[in-house]
Amino acid sequence: MDFNDDLIACASLVEKGDPVRFRTVMAAPVPARGRLFALYAFNVEVARAPWLTQEPMIAEMRLQWWRDALEEIATDATPRRHQVVTPLQDVLSSPCAEMLDELVAARRWDIYKDAFEDAAHFERYIDQTSGHLMVAAARALGGADEQVVRDAAFASGVAAWLRAIPALAGAKRIPLLDGRDEGIKALAQQALKRLARARAQRSAVSKAVAPAMWPALQAAPVLRMAIKHPEWVAEGLPETPRDGLWWAALRAGW
Repeated sequence: MDFNDDLIACASLVEKGDPVRFRTVMAAPVPARGRLFALYAFNVEVARAPWLTQEPMIAEMRLQWWRDALEEIATDATPRRHQVVTPLQDVLSSPCAEMLDELVAARRWDIYKDAFEDAAHFERYIDQTSGHLMVAAARALGGADEQVVRDAAFASGVAAWLRAIPALAGAKRIPLLDGRDEGIKALAQQALKRLARARAQRSAVSKAVAPAMWPALQAAPVLRMAIKHPEWVAEGLPETPRDGLWWAALRAGW
């Protein structure tokens, strides 16, 4: 994909809204960058849509706009002209567009203040947001074993979720089913086990597809920190060093 004005705008969105993924894209081979920037810019726009207004109906409309755009891509209709949607149509197959529609629908949880119904609901939310995005990125670069990708994405998503707890709680959301230290440790341990399972199957992910997995690079330090100091989660986990992300990326590891 040529870096036209649309992709430059996508890159700027990711740089400002998702700096970790921005760094992983910039470490990726040049041919992969445009495809990843289009996907990650879409994710930034969808993730922030519920938070741009206090009016649930307006937030619902913002998410529906993205669902309509994905439907146009999935059905080979002429997509609307938009700096993210236009390059995104060159990245997504119809099945991928349908999958990402589930990602947008899952973000409806962010609009309201209801707690997750149970563990299955929470895990489905993480899988449909973090998981669907990483699967779409892997497919855009050639495809990989989906279970391996979803295991890594679950760890990445939970790590990001634990980092977001103070902001979510400040917005009057109920982000955890069990906010006690024991519950936080159990969730982090579950995510770390899935990351270990994914890493044991690294051979199922080719070097070309590895950049799609790189957002999971920082999951393990965050999860281990949450296990060791679950009491820090409520106030905000400290930043972890990012130098390792670059070295791992250059070695095509994750």
